[in-house]
Amino acid sequence: MAVGVLTTADGRAKAALSRAHAAAWFAARGAGAPPPVGTARPPMQPARPATPVLCAPRDVPQRKPGSPAGQIALLHAVAHIELNAVDLHWDIIARFADQPMPLGFYDDWVRCADEEAKHFNLICDVLETLGSHYGALPAHAGMWRAAEDTADDFLGRLAVVPMVLEARGLDVTPGMIAVFRRAGLAQAVAALEVIYAEEVAHVAYGSKWFNWLCGRAGDDPKERFHALVRRYFHGTLKPPFNAEKRAEAGIPPDFYWPLVDKASAAQP
Repeated sequence: MAVGVLTTADGRAKAALSRAHAAAWFAARGAGAPPPVGTARPPMQPARPATPVLCAPRDVPQRKPGSPAGQIALLHAVAHIELNAVDLHWDIIARFADQPMPLGFYDDWVRCADEEAKHFNLICDVLETLGSHYGALPAHAGMWRAAEDTADDFLGRLAVVPMVLEARGLDVTPGMIAVFRRAGLAQAVAALEVIYAEEVAHVAYGSKWFNWLCGRAGDDPKERFHALVRRYFHGTLKPPFNAEKRAEAGIPPDFYWPLVDKASAAQP
């Protein structure tokens, strides 16, 4: 099921398959007969549509969110993030299926993949209402790098993807909601509010299973998190942080503040 999603190129089709597989999984779980987890060989990179054109982050055109073109560009970037998230959540299931994990682990990531597909559809609907579509603008190719870098490191994947990249979404989404509220784009505000509410749980699943695996191995979670982020995250953590939502997701300040460089910490 996971590899089927990863090898589907079209965004809407990928989202539909993600949601269908999630529904099948939870229906089987409810009947007390979940599909066997098994093993799989996921592709190193997921299938992607012909557009958007993918380029380095520095080469993606920057537009001011106060303009209609800038608002479309911001929504397009969100859609790209959500589509990548669909693949990331199915990839963690397939890539680390050789690791003995409770069924609850699969429940959590299937639920995440289902919700990310819903988020992608919501943002695509907004783009189409505004006369655009996913693929109309360039997008950056760096998002999948975390998956490639952690392809052989289960703990590293949990540390970098949900606990750093998705946690960053908790920091920046309130500002995006404010942009679209000022612009009077109620459909965009509603979509982003759904994403904001549900992403807390996605970060929390990462924190939960990271701590669970550290406990099973007898490792100190905070020390392991710091070491893995320094190894795999290509960048620095930058404030301001949404401390309330990060705490709600199980990530206390002493996990992320020590990873902030002094220059970023000094900024107002």
